[in-house]
Amino acid sequence: MFGTIAKKLFGSSNDRRLKAYAPNVAAINALEPEIEKLSDADLAARTQAFRDELAAGRTLDDLLVPAFATVREAAKRTLGQRHFDVQLIGGMVLNEGAIAEMRTGEGKTLVATLACYLNALAGKGVHVVTVNDYLARRDAEWMGRIYKFLGLSVGVIVHGLDDDQRREAYAADITYGTNNEFGFDYLRDNMKYELAQMVQRDHFFAIVDEVDSILVDEARTPLIISGPLRRPLRALQRHRQADPASRAGRFRSRREAALHQLHRRRQRAHGGDARRARPAQGRLALRRGQRHPRPSRPAGAEGAQAVPARQGLHRPQRRDEVVIIDEFTGRMMPGRRYSEGLHQALEAKEQVQVQPENQTLASITFQNYFRLYEKLAGMTGTAATEADEFAEIYKLDVVEIPTNRPVKRLDEDDEVYRTAEEKLRAIVREIESANARSSRWSAPPRSRSPERSPSCLREEGSAAPPDA
Repeated sequence: MFGTIAKKLFGSSNDRRLKAYAPNVAAINALEPEIEKLSDADLAARTQAFRDELAAGRTLDDLLVPAFATVREAAKRTLGQRHFDVQLIGGMVLNEGAIAEMRTGEGKTLVATLACYLNALAGKGVHVVTVNDYLARRDAEWMGRIYKFLGLSVGVIVHGLDDDQRREAYAADITYGTNNEFGFDYLRDNMKYELAQMVQRDHFFAIVDEVDSILVDEARTPLIISGPLRRPLRALQRHRQADPASRAGRFRSRREAALHQLHRRRQRAHGGDARRARPAQGRLALRRGQRHPRPSRPAGAEGAQAVPARQGLHRPQRRDEVVIIDEFTGRMMPGRRYSEGLHQALEAKEQVQVQPENQTLASITFQNYFRLYEKLAGMTGTAATEADEFAEIYKLDVVEIPTNRPVKRLDEDDEVYRTAEEKLRAIVREIESANARSSRWSAPPRSRSPERSPSCLREEGSAAPPDA
């Protein structure tokens, strides 16, 4: 109760933080008439002036107000868009290394230009992380007009670039790209033998779009670079022999078949090897006083992977090869392969050429990669629910940015039901209620007189009906 009263009197912690940005917003607005009078050349020259001030000992925070005012004017002249006050606040939140939660449609892409420009003045490179190649290209081209107008360089990292193209993109002041490309480039750099061969430079500042999806939902997703494993040719032959056995369901007993179904229900898509499967079978056998069972057919690691490949995975196909589909984006990922022989089992199942098995050479998760940055920020529309996780793992605060205009839509609280039947009945009641409201407010349709009928509804060649 005391907390509720204090919140009404002094506001929440989020409200107090928003009020702290008000002086800077007022200062940026005060500079607008002065900066509007500058020519394009004079406005672009401010970038070098800011860099000279940084070299003289000033900090980025000292330059925040004039730099934000410069970006706002550049956006007006290049895109015809002016940053709202709440967008200025969002840029300050990103510059502090926090997460800006903004509603859909409030212009998060434009907000990022403020923090990107300010931090790019340091000359260490700024990375803007998006969820797919399309957004990376679009934002680099769209927002790049602001940066190039002010004299900054822009790069984009997408699939299919060679090392020279990637090195050039990372050398730019601001680099757009996907989380996968940034992570794999880091792994590849750690496998290089000379510094000159590396493509990335310092991990200074990164802004992650849809930060809850990348840093929470996919945080533990490992990025793996693998290489060919030298194994005898008969290993590939065993994959081909194991697939027909798994297709026929050749288990030594019903219990062994049930064990494989249990693995499937637990979504153990990789299946594990036979050595990990046998202890579980042994425990079940000892409880019943039976002897330790022999490995089920097909035996070996190839056989263990054949069953989940046949029963647990659907067919992602691309001509004559097996291609993995990203479960988050639905896009194909050519060149990516499952480990521990599962991809070979899939190739045997689809009756395509079985490629040699690979071994893991380098691996990192998104969580560990993005913690390498000196300063990390993020944007999303739904971050408050994971605020505790962001604070604990990444030391990131979540700031809720208000909308530019009041929202007329009423966001009701979620309703949770015990059973699906109760939920469906509630949906039917809601439909009946909405139908009753619409029937009360809707007027009966007026009948059209013949002379007012649209000409397109008349029979071709017929004369217009006479006036009544």
